[in-house]
Amino acid sequence: MNIINNVYRHDCRVLLWCVKSHSYRRFIMAIKWLSRSGDGYMQLLIPLILLCKDGQAGYDFFMIALAAFAVERSVYFSMKNTLKRPRPPAVIPYFFSMVTPADQFSFPSGHTMASFLLATLVIAYMGSEAFLIVIWAAGVGLSRIILGVHFPTDILAGASLGTFIGYFASWWL
Repeated sequence: MNIINNVYRHDCRVLLWCVKSHSYRRFIMAIKWLSRSGDGYMQLLIPLILLCKDGQAGYDFFMIALAAFAVERSVYFSMKNTLKRPRPPAVIPYFFSMVTPADQFSFPSGHTMASFLLATLVIAYMGSEAFLIVIWAAGVGLSRIILGVHFPTDILAGASLGTFIGYFASWWL
C-alpha cells in the first residue's frame, strides 16, 4: 500500500506542476485544440485518407485499424468502469480542470490510448517518416494532464495500452 501512496503523491505533484500554465491564455487555447484533436477525428481521418489514397494497402490498413480500435475501446471501457479512479478535481481540494470531461473516471486516458494506438499503426504502415504522429500522440497525452482531467499515470497507462494494442495489430500490416 505504501507504493501506491507514493505513486499517488508523485502523480499529484506532477499534475499540480503541469497546471501552473493555466494563467497563459494562448498556451491553454493551443492545448485545448491539441486535446480536441484526440477526440477521435484523427483516428477516423487518417485511416480514411489512407483508404482513399493507397488502394488495397490502404484498405488493409483501414480494416486493421477498425479491428484494433474495436479492441482498444473495449479494453478502455472495461478498465475505466471497473477501476473507477476519480478524476483530479474529485480528489484534490480546490483543484479544477480547464475542460469538462465526458465521464467521471480517469484511468486510463482514452484520448492517449487511442492516439498512441493510431501512432503505432501509422508508424508500422509508413515507417519512421511518420514520426510526427508520435509527437502528436504524446502532445495529446500531455494536454490531458495540463487541462487537469488526468493524472500522469493515467497517461502512461493509456500510452502503454494503446502502443501494445497497436503493436499486436500491426503484425497484420
